[in-house]
Amino acid sequence: MTLTEKSGHLAWCALTALALARQDGAVCSDAQENLFLTRWLATALKQHRFPREVAPDIEWLLKQGRRYGAGAKLPGKLDYLWRSCTGSLSEQNDLFRLTYALETAKDMHWAYRLLSDREWSGRHVVSLNPAVNSICISRSSLDAAFDDEGRQVAPLMARVSGAVAGLQQLFIRCGWQIDPQPGEASADICRLCAVNSVITGIKDYGAEQENAVAEL
Repeated sequence: MTLTEKSGHLAWCALTALALARQDGAVCSDAQENLFLTRWLATALKQHRFPREVAPDIEWLLKQGRRYGAGAKLPGKLDYLWRSCTGSLSEQNDLFRLTYALETAKDMHWAYRLLSDREWSGRHVVSLNPAVNSICISRSSLDAAFDDEGRQVAPLMARVSGAVAGLQQLFIRCGWQIDPQPGEASADICRLCAVNSVITGIKDYGAEQENAVAEL
């Protein structure tokens, strides 16, 4: 069994245990869900119920549950872990996977917002704090990025700050890539690209469109 499969199995067991607790009436609120999962994870870690390779996953989930309480949204994190490890997420279209990645990032306390053309560049440009985890997407490029079937057909520009490496790993598991754009005026500008999407690189779309989006 690969590490991915082991992590997916951990998530499946936790979600199954939670579903049974709900069915029995032992869990009826967000706070009770967090308490149940925190205790379940702590017991699993203490009793070595899962391979040691997934211990970091358990420890991270425990830390989130204990630190943020119900705000940690452990069921959502476990659902993300299960979907990303079992391949069910990869079966969804590009827009769904992007939305899933962004919602998961918000659950992990990343700040997210859409920027208008006025906020993207010029005198009213929004400044990002390098110490704060945040991702801002150009509203104009988002409006043009997907076709009616949710496939990416045009570049999607974003500005990212904070623990970018961690966000990149999250996006990779959701079938997206965060590509820094060193030639841009601002160092935090990135291009978001769906893996195996209609547009696999800016060369496929044309330099003229790239310049138009970059100048938003």
